[in-house]
Amino acid sequence: MEGDFRSARVAVVGLGLMGGSLCAALRTRNACREVIGVARRPATLQMARDLRFIDRGTVDVQEGLRDADVVVLATPVRDILAKLATIGPLLAPGTLVLDIGSTKRAICRAMENLPAGIQPLGGHPMCGRETSGLAMADPTLYRDRVFVLVPLPRTAPWALAMGCSLARGIGARPLVIDAADGEASVAEGCPAAARHDRLVAAISHLPYMLAAALVEAAAATAEEDPLAWELAAGGFRDTSRVAASDPTMMLDILATNRDEALRALRHAQGQLERLARLLEEGDLKALRRAIEAARNRRMEVLS
Repeated sequence: MEGDFRSARVAVVGLGLMGGSLCAALRTRNACREVIGVARRPATLQMARDLRFIDRGTVDVQEGLRDADVVVLATPVRDILAKLATIGPLLAPGTLVLDIGSTKRAICRAMENLPAGIQPLGGHPMCGRETSGLAMADPTLYRDRVFVLVPLPRTAPWALAMGCSLARGIGARPLVIDAADGEASVAEGCPAAARHDRLVAAISHLPYMLAAALVEAAAATAEEDPLAWELAAGGFRDTSRVAASDPTMMLDILATNRDEALRALRHAQGQLERLARLLEEGDLKALRRAIEAARNRRMEVLS
């Protein structure tokens, strides 16, 4: 559908925290013509109706996508991949298909196989919570958050513009990721998706793995002396917060971005080994320089 997003029918497949919050934001902000919810369980659809997050809903994917101008896939990454393999024939020509999965390379490869008349666009809103499910959905979840958009080489300019309109419609700030310098010459695939996955491995997936390691390291001390947990204050809670994320969701993310997650984890391992060596050697001057550099960088980029 080439035109104004406000006149679009938007079908959201998957009504968990992210999909439910997206539906809620679209409706409360009157961002589009109609919001159609697609879920596996009738009870989920009833809750979405009761909350007034959707205009109508169905458990039948074919029915939900039949009249849609924009389809948003809001399920875990590997489920998105499975759906992309089957929904092509259900879509009308000119339909925009957008996902909100946390990794992009595998999804963009699968999007390349959609019928020629369908417009694919990768998406990744940089927000979320450790809680999950429709009951936790919040129409303000996306407000003032970056909404990454990853166009494929075949994505038309109007389709990208529609994706930007959707992001703004839910209160987010669209950020289009293009190929990095030197990547645009890649003959196959989507270099922008590879760039996205490399970046989020460092700023999203690595923090989760470090938080999980932190909790287990503290648990080793707590096994010897349970008083450790009573001493856990703001610093520990802040740095370990994302370890409470849904393990199924995080395993899905790590499995579909394994190489980049491993690269980020090994970089962090090298930094930890460096700090351990300086402390072991008693080189407090070098250790101070290292932690001051980290402090200054953190204040510079996240002030």
